[in-house]
Amino acid sequence: MHPLLERLNDEGRLIVVCPELSAGFSVPRPPAEITHGGDGDAVLAGAARVIEVTGGDVTDLYVAGAHAALKLAIENGCRFALLIDGSPSCGSGFIYDGSFGSKKHHGSGVTAALLRQNGIEVFAETEIAVLEQRL
Repeated sequence: MHPLLERLNDEGRLIVVCPELSAGFSVPRPPAEITHGGDGDAVLAGAARVIEVTGGDVTDLYVAGAHAALKLAIENGCRFALLIDGSPSCGSGFIYDGSFGSKKHHGSGVTAALLRQNGIEVFAETEIAVLEQRL
């Protein structure tokens, strides 16, 4: 674990949540992507969907997971979130384009978008040093 995360955990300031698990997804689960090159903001606005590689529409679960993460963040006074880039939930700088062809594009996942819409600063796991400067 990164030293900053260890310190925050030791201080009781680290809240760990997986929006997808909070929504009831299993592990492992089929890959899912946001359709038509959309992003989390588009999903929250109803203009894009989250679809599994199997064809299943899991949009409602991704939105529910995002709301669960936001609720936990608000209850704990979180101002910052450190998320795993690339996922349709937690992508903060890039996500996959919905083609299931490993094509990335700039954008946020559903949880990252909802947190940002509610004033929580979001960082990718590659931005721990930037997050540390903001603390």
